Amino acid sequence: MLAPISELDTIFEIAKTLFLSIELENQSIRLLGISLSNLDNAKHLQAIQLPLFQNGNIIF
Repeated sequence: MLAPISELDTIFEIAKTLFLSIELENQSIRLLGISLSNLDNAKHLQAIQLPLFQNGNIIF
């Protein structure tokens, strides 16, 4: 993007537009990721890793 973006809704809409723009005829997607960089206040926020799967009391 040419200008900074800070709204989650805007980031989601851009990611959704990019996803919908690829041709997926007869293809599967196993994993899809979005990368963000140059975050101004990243030093002030504590990042957490969320579990990918959760089965009862076992977190993978």
